[in-house]
Amino acid sequence: MKFQALFFLLLLTCMHLSLAQGSYGNCCLGYVTGMKAKVRKNIESYRMQETDGDCNIRAVVFLMRKRPSHRKQRTVCANPSDIWVQELMDSMDRRM
Repeated sequence: MKFQALFFLLLLTCMHLSLAQGSYGNCCLGYVTGMKAKVRKNIESYRMQETDGDCNIRAVVFLMRKRPSHRKQRTVCANPSDIWVQELMDSMDRRM
């Protein structure tokens, strides 16, 4: 009986630790180095990703126009300290 209780407690502890690690599903893990003009025209908006919570890097996440054939909206992650990214953000702010 004690062995079963100990085993159950160990199992619950392992499950809790695996769930507590977080999810990187909505986080950028790297940056693009550039973006073609044709792709830039398809940007709908952008958001900032900060390093708080589950995400490890600071990034600008550009949200692309959703195509009818795709289920999810495509995102492109860029380094906020790159000049071309700052210019693109300024351009987006003026457009909105």
